[in-house]
Amino acid sequence: MLHKLFERGDWFPPKRYGYGAGLPIAWQGWFLMASYLGTLAGIALLDRSGMPGGRALALALFIVVTACFLIAVARRTQGGWKWRWGQRD
Repeated sequence: MLHKLFERGDWFPPKRYGYGAGLPIAWQGWFLMASYLGTLAGIALLDRSGMPGGRALALALFIVVTACFLIAVARRTQGGWKWRWGQRD
């Protein structure tokens, strides 16, 4: 089952206008998005924990996790990320 996660293919469609990707079109994209949101929930709990240095650690984790998520989405978007003016590619 794990090998299916790493199959080649597009997980996200490009946005029709602007820069970036739309909602997922494959189960792997939905899994990635759910994992990202779950991780953000865990980071929010860490931020609210009152642990010494917890806020700084939460901020650092937020930046790293978000950067990894955006890189993964950009690599799995049909046609990559570029500015689009509404025409079909």
